[in-house]
Amino acid sequence: MKDIAQEDLNKLLEESFVTPNEGDIVKATVIKRTQNGVLLNLGLKAEGFLPLEEFGAPEDAEEGKTIYVFLEAFEDREGFPVISKKKADFQLAWDKIKHIYENGETASCTIKKRIKGGYSVDLMGVEAFLPSSQIDYKAQANGESLIGQKSEVKIVKINMLRKNIVVSRKLAVEEEQAKARKRIFSKMKVGDIIDGTVRNLTDFGAFIDIGGIDALLHITDISWLKITHPAEVVKVNDKIKIKVLIMDRETGRIAVGLKQLTAHPWEAIENKYPVGTRVKGKVTSVVDYGAFVELEKGIEGLIHVSEMSWTKDVKDPSSILKVGDAVEAVVLSIDRNEQRISLGMKQTKPDPWSTVDENLEVGQKVVVKVTNLKDFGAFVQILDGVEGLIHVNDFFWDKKVKKASDYLRKGQKVEAVICTIDRKNRRISLSIKHCKEDPFTKFVETFPEGSKVMGKISDILPKGIRLVLEGGVEEFIPANYLARRGKKPKDLYTLGEEIEVTVRKINSRLRRIILSEKEIFKAPPKKKEAPKPAPDKFTIGDILDSQKQAEQKE
Repeated sequence: MKDIAQEDLNKLLEESFVTPNEGDIVKATVIKRTQNGVLLNLGLKAEGFLPLEEFGAPEDAEEGKTIYVFLEAFEDREGFPVISKKKADFQLAWDKIKHIYENGETASCTIKKRIKGGYSVDLMGVEAFLPSSQIDYKAQANGESLIGQKSEVKIVKINMLRKNIVVSRKLAVEEEQAKARKRIFSKMKVGDIIDGTVRNLTDFGAFIDIGGIDALLHITDISWLKITHPAEVVKVNDKIKIKVLIMDRETGRIAVGLKQLTAHPWEAIENKYPVGTRVKGKVTSVVDYGAFVELEKGIEGLIHVSEMSWTKDVKDPSSILKVGDAVEAVVLSIDRNEQRISLGMKQTKPDPWSTVDENLEVGQKVVVKVTNLKDFGAFVQILDGVEGLIHVNDFFWDKKVKKASDYLRKGQKVEAVICTIDRKNRRISLSIKHCKEDPFTKFVETFPEGSKVMGKISDILPKGIRLVLEGGVEEFIPANYLARRGKKPKDLYTLGEEIEVTVRKINSRLRRIILSEKEIFKAPPKKKEAPKPAPDKFTIGDILDSQKQAEQKE
């Protein structure tokens, strides 16, 4: 917009209003300011008077000040000229306002006060209306803060008859931003590092003024560290340097980044923390499965619960570590893409399994403590940090165990024999029953098949009886191998009764002994008599005896 110089305007007015007429704009000089108004010299026979309300600013009413007024009439009833400064201001500004409106230019105004539907503004000394909807392209949080501010506006409507002017601050701002955006897009490119001022903060980021337009600094581009709000890093009116990340000419969108000005904390992390390195850090959080440890700003590692102790079965990490604890650990693995570091705390101390072969051997008798019970067996502590398993099959020689908890309890100490040691897979198997001689083996060595042995009835069942033999070996005798028959076993035998039986068969693989009582009472087979030699002569008596034997057979 090209403003007309005040000197040129004064010159034109002096040349145009040499001989004033009613309806003309007249030059006047302030003679005196009174309590009620201002006395003016109009160059007429009578002086003019204006109330103070006609003057926008106090300095306009100072003595000797030159102003222009609209001459409505030369005299009123009292002989004073009828004048108006506001009408003169309006008429003087009108041509200029019309020119600005017709050429789509912007004009400067002062926002005076809030009125219904918007604001009253002073536009070149003329009152104009600024609707609330035309304040800005973004919502204003506090409209009262605009009062008294100077602002550029676009004139959107004029009505001379009604002396009505409507302006828009929103259009002026948008136009100015469009010019600024065009200027910025012409000289800026992605990757440039520029200066900006933080204009506004939101939950999702910050708007940065980069020279008349806003660029978005998203919360994810503020810091390599995790933050919950931009205010943790930047504040309104902060002057910052940012890097241009996105420039979309179609939408006019510009995105910038702050964290991109510094190296990523995980860059070359493998060189900084090689696997096997001892590191120190501070516990930042404790969860069910472990503890997170900060090694430096932006770098955290996890100590899994399984990596906390060689000697303890840690169930609750908070029983070992607390937030704020300083810890020493060993780097176990690094995944830079996933930004994960696995740490081990127990690795800072010797592994008890590394010396197992020196302290333990197969066949060794040890006293162990039950640490955990499962249906299939009992886990026991052999040394600090070294556990083994006693399977239920290794509890007894002569009993079948369904659940370990039926015979052992947690914390109980028992004697066992080491059966196998697998240091590589960290496994040791033990046996309780091998602490004693196998009663089955001893029995079959003493009583081979065909031997007779005494046993005591321990149980009477519908289909037989159970018998405890020498050495504690217990076996079942079916009813068909019992000597007493004809009734049910419970009617023929009593608990605790001792009976003699025969060892019929031994199955060492199945650890079974087949016993029989009835074979004890079986009669031995009769010996066959040698045939008598036939006599040379048969008597009548011999013949009769032979017939008698034949009849008896028949």
